[in-house]
Amino acid sequence: MEPVQAEEIGPLVEGMEAPDGEVLGRMIREARKEKGLTLEEAAKSAAIGRSTLSKIENNQTKPSFEIIRRLMQTLELETPQLFVQSAKSDISGRRDFTRLGQGEHQETRTYDHELLCTELTSKQMLPYISTIKARDVSEFDTWVRHRGEEFMYVISGEVTLYTEHYRPLPMRAGDSVYYDSGMGHGCVSTSEEDAKVLWVSLQL
Repeated sequence: MEPVQAEEIGPLVEGMEAPDGEVLGRMIREARKEKGLTLEEAAKSAAIGRSTLSKIENNQTKPSFEIIRRLMQTLELETPQLFVQSAKSDISGRRDFTRLGQGEHQETRTYDHELLCTELTSKQMLPYISTIKARDVSEFDTWVRHRGEEFMYVISGEVTLYTEHYRPLPMRAGDSVYYDSGMGHGCVSTSEEDAKVLWVSLQL
């Protein structure tokens, strides 16, 4: 099952904050090692210096979004969860709004994500609508996994949700599921048309 690839995240929303430096560094280091890349190899592929990558992994510098984008592309990091914030805020009465069809698109060969309400930073929840293009679990390279919990509601079509600790779960329009997103997971369409689902990710 496939991580969302960075080249497919599109332009980042102005004002959006990167993850905590320690979390980001650990995420990048683990993804690099998982792909069997040395610091030199990963840095060269992302067109940055080896020392810069080392500092990012060790939380010794705050990278720009452009550098994060290159690293996400090189390491094929899972995207939507990357920008969910666990920060605390004293602001009450927060609100964001997305008009029909005007979310931020992030497309891969298996999914087309439309991120909703992207203007707010320091969020604990990330809602997005996904068109599921994958037809078979073999189309995914690895499990998708990230800290937190996730809710999925099938808007149209039929899907099968694969998780590493449970049997495949067939679902139809109107069905919903809630699961630990740290558990490897991935979703494929089983209907003639590409299925569409609403996902809400919660980082704990």
